[in-house]
Amino acid sequence: MESKKYLEDISQIKDMMNRSSRFISLSGLSGILAGLYAITGAAVAYFYLIPQREAPLTVHSWNFKMIVGILLTVAVLSSVTAYLLSAKKAKKNNEKVWDETTRRLLVNFLVPLLTGGIYILIKLNSQHYGLTASLMLIFYGLALVNASKYTIGKVRYLGYLQIALGLVCAAFPGYGFWFWVLGFGLLHIIYGSLIYFKEEKQ
Repeated sequence: MESKKYLEDISQIKDMMNRSSRFISLSGLSGILAGLYAITGAAVAYFYLIPQREAPLTVHSWNFKMIVGILLTVAVLSSVTAYLLSAKKAKKNNEKVWDETTRRLLVNFLVPLLTGGIYILIKLNSQHYGLTASLMLIFYGLALVNASKYTIGKVRYLGYLQIALGLVCAAFPGYGFWFWVLGFGLLHIIYGSLIYFKEEKQ
């Protein structure tokens, strides 16, 4: 009996340490919505902005600037949604949404992401467009893996999938748009659904 109680105490201590060192209020629903935002933005770009038979996109073209605007809109909507839903979940669980763990999470996430974003802009300015989607997936995946030690562990696997998808995309640059939709759209929806229905619905 004492041995069982001892193991339970150890388990509780381990759980408390895990909660104190990880941001566990990340919302699965925000992942689903981020995927839907990405697919919606991709649909708008595909049907209205990406040329089919005209001249290819250039950095200074109006269509290209609109596509960048869509990407930024998707990123902002996804970030705001993630914050609002995670804050709501944290409040429900009597947890802080902003503390030292959150700051570490953001730093570890943003360093690879911003580095990749700057590198992609440099390549685009040099009129190297072919690997844009691949680089976005790879650097986003690296950001997720780097930040995963400060949040729920399953984020790491999403990062691995994004990196793998980005590498495959690099081998087939002509299909970059569809790999982007698969990575930022479908994978987010699948990941968010797994988190939401397995953990948040319990």
